[in-house]
Amino acid sequence: MPEAAAAAVPALVLAAGGGRRLGGRPKALLPFRGRPLVEHAVRTVRAGGCDPVLVVLGAERERAAAEAELAGCTVVANPDWAEGMGSSLRAGLAALPAGAPAVLVALVDTPGVTPAAVARLLAAHREGAELAAAGYAGRRGHPVLIGARHLAEAAAGATGDAGARALLAAHRAELLLVECGDVAVPDDLDTPADLARWSVS
Repeated sequence: MPEAAAAAVPALVLAAGGGRRLGGRPKALLPFRGRPLVEHAVRTVRAGGCDPVLVVLGAERERAAAEAELAGCTVVANPDWAEGMGSSLRAGLAALPAGAPAVLVALVDTPGVTPAAVARLLAAHREGAELAAAGYAGRRGHPVLIGARHLAEAAAGATGDAGARALLAAHRAELLLVECGDVAVPDDLDTPADLARWSVS
């Protein structure tokens, strides 16, 4: 096993969005099982084996930091959150601890992602994968794992709402899809109908 692959892999939870299609309700604070949704995302990546956990907050970030239980997390402020997901990815990547062998990027609004899916991506990295994404019946989804040698390129290509899309497209042949459809659900929370389907209360 390569030495770098044996090191702990941090998680980056992107939770800065303002929830425009949800009436301007910040996604980090959406109630999920009685607690802010961002807490669920943090628990998921931790239980899957990531350490440390960085959380990027933007819309109403002071309120989110106060109301959500984020003990042990590094909270990264993204004042440019309205520019789109790319700005949050750049902010999070810039805050990674030096020497991180990779990062697992998770979205706050995918509550169907499970610790088992996270663990599969980390296992793929330990086996040598430098770019990996959860796959659902052969379709790329979240979370995504980015190895250290791709971090600068990921940051450079993170614009608008594209996130890591440019990086993954440029290295399509190298990207490993790790099937997770048997242990996770890729659906995200974007509309009031999505909230109702996930029984968020």
